[in-house]
Amino acid sequence: MMISSTKKVDVSYKPVGLFDERRLEKMQVVVAPNAVSGSIAVAQEIAQLIKDKAAKGEMAILGLATGSSPIKVYAELVRMHKEEGLSFQNVISFNLDEYTGLESNNPESYWYFMHEHLFNHVDVKDGNVNVPSGLMADSELNQFCIDYELKIEAAGGLDFQLLGIGRTGHIGFNEPGSQKKSATRKITLDHITRVDAAPSFHGLDYVPRTAVTMGVGTIMKAKRIILLSWGDNKAEVTKEMVEGPITKDLPASYLQEHENVTVVVDEGASKDITRFETPWLVEPITWNEELTRKAVVWLSAAVKKPILKLGTKDYNDNGMSSLLAQEGTAYSLNIRMFNILSDTITGWPGGKPGVDDSRRPERAEPARKRIIVFSPHPDDDVISMGGTLLRLTAQGHDVHIAYQTSGNIAVADHDAIRFCEFAQQFNDHLGKERTGQYDRILEEIKNKPANGIDAADVRAIKGLIRKGEANSAARYSGVKEENIHHLELPFYDTGKVKKAPLSQADVDIVRDLIEEIKPHQIFAAGDLADPHGTHKVCLDAVFGGLEELKEEEYMKNCNVWLYRGAWHEWPISEIGMCVPLHPEELDRKRQAIFFHQSQKDGVMFQGNDDREFWQRAEARNRGTAECYDNLGLPEYEAMEAFRQWDFYKKELV
Repeated sequence: MMISSTKKVDVSYKPVGLFDERRLEKMQVVVAPNAVSGSIAVAQEIAQLIKDKAAKGEMAILGLATGSSPIKVYAELVRMHKEEGLSFQNVISFNLDEYTGLESNNPESYWYFMHEHLFNHVDVKDGNVNVPSGLMADSELNQFCIDYELKIEAAGGLDFQLLGIGRTGHIGFNEPGSQKKSATRKITLDHITRVDAAPSFHGLDYVPRTAVTMGVGTIMKAKRIILLSWGDNKAEVTKEMVEGPITKDLPASYLQEHENVTVVVDEGASKDITRFETPWLVEPITWNEELTRKAVVWLSAAVKKPILKLGTKDYNDNGMSSLLAQEGTAYSLNIRMFNILSDTITGWPGGKPGVDDSRRPERAEPARKRIIVFSPHPDDDVISMGGTLLRLTAQGHDVHIAYQTSGNIAVADHDAIRFCEFAQQFNDHLGKERTGQYDRILEEIKNKPANGIDAADVRAIKGLIRKGEANSAARYSGVKEENIHHLELPFYDTGKVKKAPLSQADVDIVRDLIEEIKPHQIFAAGDLADPHGTHKVCLDAVFGGLEELKEEEYMKNCNVWLYRGAWHEWPISEIGMCVPLHPEELDRKRQAIFFHQSQKDGVMFQGNDDREFWQRAEARNRGTAECYDNLGLPEYEAMEAFRQWDFYKKELV
């Protein structure tokens, strides 16, 4: 669940002998409500170590990581320095890794990252900061790596090592194949690692192929290790790391042999771990409605039977005898769960007028609803809920689409050049005097250095490309011209993949639109696995606006539904509303996606899936329909799924 919490998360080490033997984890796993609370807890442990060492007149030797995982840890350390007087005078730091070939002033270098997020904002001594160099000639690199190891040893060894985990299972840049006793060295990066880094470098071609990294053996010598894992896209590798065998094919699994390691995860990253995914298989549990629904859906898939065919033996053989004891009989449980899941299916996502709506996902009245669809990027609406959008407009609702960002960073330079040349040639055709602006903008694009930042005019052109595509797709979907809103939230327009933090200005823009329209329904992207994080910031902006307006009378009659982006779908057991699509509707959804021409044929931010967005969307929608069919529910061509968000309780329903 996406919930916020200020509850302190205890990540302190507990010896392996105290683990519940029914669990399958081979390391301590602590689940935080979210990445923010987990990061704060980790920062508190680091701060306490620094203070304890200072009290003894000793240096605190920290091994530090880069990437998205530790950013909030560093932000909290900076806050404690500025607001609570935490001093870094007694800190010596050693970073895990660095790309080869990048100067320290390159925004994608890890030297730059560490200074931007931590070192420039605290009182650490420059001479105590150590980051591997990626600029050494090969003839000098071996000695540099040896010296790096000796410097760590001379400092007394690492007191604390902070880690993230890559989808290949790497820690540092120790890719699959790395040996347990490996030391600091140059390494060739795995293709998946480079694909994951591609958005930051504006394309795979610009990602370095090699890096310098601390070895697994170096990491394993640390006295204390905390590994961070955030988000659904890390769930699979996290499960393999903590439950699977120790293997060089998953270097993070070596940590199972460390005597003082804690894995801190959020709910997304924990979801595949057995005691969270199927807790009834490892320990006695108290059955509630959420777990019951999850268990029945899982059992149906596990034994390959529709729900109404599940028998007593199926339940007993799969750790659910206590559930049957609570429910009475398999027959009564099957019927109840079948009806609950069946009631999530509706062809009227805005509510069906004039019918009993007591078992329907949406209210019957008002028959014609005012609806806002928030779309983080200019194509998320049609990719994720294009079929539902077509239904809503066809059924007469007053549908507004709010595109929260321009999406300009995802437009390739060659598209911007093509449009600029068209504008230039069209201007010549009309006989108007040329101003030279087109030539200047074309030169800015063509002369931009690799991984460079677009100039303001170039960003404007790219934004206009996506705006035009979005307008065309929205009109095709039946949305009125006056109901198309381009919010252009300020956090996004930095010209870089890295965005600014969410600000009150962003929240104000969203709030003002909600206040103007006074909607009966809001649809927003609840997908937090977006590779470059824009979805989460956009969702936080919506949540911020809802928080400020929740006491307004009209908000008492507003339902908020969350859809997922192109990377994941809601688990079947969690879906609150599922909209079936006819083959012809699926084809129309595809046509709406096709209006976004700049995002076809090698889109810039694909994540780890090389299919085009329309292909991913159709496969996901068909997969959802297949899952419902396998449960014994009605068979459809495709389905789009949603979960309801209670903005008063701040939780998923």
